[in-house]
Amino acid sequence: MSAGKSDSTAVLVTRDGMGSADETLQNKLFSTWLKLVLENDSLPGAVCFYTEGVRLVVEGSPVLAELRELESRGVHLIICKTCLDHFGLGDKVRVGLVGGMGDIVAAQWTAEKVVTL
Repeated sequence: MSAGKSDSTAVLVTRDGMGSADETLQNKLFSTWLKLVLENDSLPGAVCFYTEGVRLVVEGSPVLAELRELESRGVHLIICKTCLDHFGLGDKVRVGLVGGMGDIVAAQWTAEKVVTL
């Protein structure tokens, strides 16, 4: 793995965790992924949260500490406002910047590599 922040990589988080298992396993996998990314200093330029993924950036999320650490290291955490509104979570955001689909599209198009978890 190459160390450092890669502005050319965007990560898309569309689930309440990682993969398509039960919520507990999805959360555990995503937590492990975040910890390894942080430990190895292999940071993406942006992480985009939409659909069920917005649940990970709100109050009560099991990965808020790791997401705050990513953000403090310069990773842009972009959250879909439409999705937050759909789930009634707009006032519960605890990390990242609330944006629109235009912000997510911009992150995708400017990235050389897009990874969906």
